[in-house]
Amino acid sequence: MRSARRAEVDPFIVMDVMEAARAQEAEGRSVIHMEVGQPGTPAPKAARQALADAMDQDALGYTVALGLPDLRRGIAELYRDWYNVDLDPERVVITAGSSAAFILAFTALFDAGAKVGVTEPGYPSYRQILKALDLVPVGLPTHVDARHVPHLPDEDLAGLIVASPANPTGTMLSKADLSQLIADCQARGSSFISDEIYHGVQYEGRAVSALEISDDLYVINSFSKYFSMTGWRLGWMVVPPDHVRIIERLAQNMFICAPHAAQVAALGALQARDETEAMLSVYRANRDILLEGLPKAGFDKIAPPDGAFYIYADVSDLTDDSRVLASDILQNAGVAVTPGLDFDPVRGHQTLRFSYARSTDDIREGLARLQAWYKARAE
Repeated sequence: MRSARRAEVDPFIVMDVMEAARAQEAEGRSVIHMEVGQPGTPAPKAARQALADAMDQDALGYTVALGLPDLRRGIAELYRDWYNVDLDPERVVITAGSSAAFILAFTALFDAGAKVGVTEPGYPSYRQILKALDLVPVGLPTHVDARHVPHLPDEDLAGLIVASPANPTGTMLSKADLSQLIADCQARGSSFISDEIYHGVQYEGRAVSALEISDDLYVINSFSKYFSMTGWRLGWMVVPPDHVRIIERLAQNMFICAPHAAQVAALGALQARDETEAMLSVYRANRDILLEGLPKAGFDKIAPPDGAFYIYADVSDLTDDSRVLASDILQNAGVAVTPGLDFDPVRGHQTLRFSYARSTDDIREGLARLQAWYKARAE
C-alpha cells in the first residue's frame, strides 16, 4: 500500500532507545534509565484520589472540546500565582498532551509550505510534526557560549517556536531575551509560540512566561513534567482571544476533547503543590550529583542547566557518532542515554543528553556505571 510523502518523518530516537532498553530488561538485564524525560514519581496523590472519587460517581464521557471549565479556571489561577498574570480562563484550551497542542497550533497558524523556525538543539517532534503537516522547519543553531539564545535569520519565517527551560539543554531565556524575540517576530508579522512545558522545574531563578510580555502569541504547557503526569496525556494552551474559536473548531474535529479522566486528575494535581515542590528537590539533588560526577565519566563539556531535568554534553572527544556511543553505553554500562541527533540533525552526532528525572538512587547508580564504563574504555 502506498504512503503519503507527509508520513516520511524521522523516528523519535529517544523512543527507539527506550525500546532497546526494554528489550534488554526483558532479557533480565538491569538498565538505569537516563534517556527519557519522564519523572520517576507517579501522579500526585491528590490527582489519583480525585480520579478514584470521580470513577465511583461519573461516567467520564466526553467533555466540551475546550476542556472542563473548572480546570481552565484552575490553570488561570496558576498563572496568577506563578507570574502575576491576570488570565481569562476562556483563553485556556485543554489538550491531549502538549503534542496535541502543537498540532492544533501549527494547523491554526500556518498554511502548507510555510517556514517555521525551530532551535537546534531542540525538541525533535517540532520538526517532525511540522513536516507531517506540510510545513517547513527551519533550523536555528544555538550555542552554549550564548546560553542557547536563538536569533531570527534573514529569511522570512511564518513563525517561531522556542522552549524555556529548553530541551535538551536546560537553559532558560531571560525576560529581556524573550521580549526581544517576541518583538522581532511581531515586527515581521511572524507568529510566536512559547513552549513552557518545563516551567516549575527550575533551579536558577524563575522561568518567565511569554504571557508576561504579550497576549498576541500562543503558549503551550502540560501536566507531564512539573506535575509528574506524563502517561496521563494532558496539556493545555493559551491563545489570543480571537483564536479561541479557531482552536475550538479544530479541536472538536481532530480530538473531540482531551481525556476526561486525565482532566479530573489534573484538577486534583493543581491542589498538590506541596508534593510537586518536593519532586523538584529531588531533581535539584540529582542535578548536583551529575554536575559533579559526569566529568569523572569523561563528560566534562557541559553547561549547567537552569531548569528542566537534562544535561546536554559535548562528546566530540569520545565519538563522532552519538548513536553508536549511546548504544555502547547501553550495552556495556547498562545505562540508557539519548543521542544528540534526536535534537540537532547537524551537530548532534557529537552530543548526548542525560536525563536526571528518576530517583536519586537511580542517578547515583547510573553515574557509578558510567564512571566504571569510562575507566574500562580508557584502559
